[in-house]
Amino acid sequence: MFDFLAEMFSFAFMQRAFVATTVLSASVAPVGAFLVLRRLSLAGEAMAHAITPGVVIGFVVGGLSVVSLLLGGLIAGVGVAILTAFLARKTILRSDASLASLYLIALAAGIFILSAAGSAVPLKSFLFGSILGIDDASMLLVGGVATVTLLTFAVLLRPLIVSTCDPVFFEARARYPWIVEQGFMLLLVLNLLAAFKTLGTLMAVGLMILPATAARYWAATITGQLILGFVFSLLSCWIGLTLSFIFADTPSGPAIVLVAGVIFLISVVCAPLGFGPKARTPSDLDTPLDP
Repeated sequence: MFDFLAEMFSFAFMQRAFVATTVLSASVAPVGAFLVLRRLSLAGEAMAHAITPGVVIGFVVGGLSVVSLLLGGLIAGVGVAILTAFLARKTILRSDASLASLYLIALAAGIFILSAAGSAVPLKSFLFGSILGIDDASMLLVGGVATVTLLTFAVLLRPLIVSTCDPVFFEARARYPWIVEQGFMLLLVLNLLAAFKTLGTLMAVGLMILPATAARYWAATITGQLILGFVFSLLSCWIGLTLSFIFADTPSGPAIVLVAGVIFLISVVCAPLGFGPKARTPSDLDTPLDP
């Protein structure tokens, strides 16, 4: 066992992969938890597609530069989030319909721009991940986004909890309630962008949502879900990377997400709030969360 670990960690790319995914887990865990609690799980998938045209334009203009891809994706993601909020407030459409419409347009635009610009095969690594080939710029990006995310949550945690548990009360008491919602969406976009060089924007949604949904079956409090979500995310990354090292032909990104899926399925069957040791009634599952 120790010989195997020594061999695995003797490779610099494995050391960097474990460090990057550990930092990424700390960053995406709280975002995923509140996506689940606020019933916005599909919004994460939608935003992953919505940043596609920005990433593609950044690639066409600046090549594989992390800065150009970051700026392009950030502009696209923030633009879609702002337009979604504007349409939800000013028109008859609700936010879910607005987001669905805009992300479909953004995804189609990204594919069109990619096709018009010609072959861009290296871009696949950004959409589907290349954690074993992460460079210094991407490591800095992941670390920077994690720092911003955790510091922002230190400020927004209480307003997020209140707006999640009692949105009507929060809307009535807060002077600018939209700041919390848009701030959270900005964190979502930033974490998706931080993951495009590790798991890819598509696989990153799995690491956000699956550990959070698994944690929901075990913990009845928000604090418990945040902690368990991080633990499950970390286990998914470490086990997934180990499997990709053992089986050389196994892609690391999908391996990580599949491990997270196994943890989710185990939680569904075994957790107290899943099928668990005793059957749960609807009233048990609808009990309000405590901080």
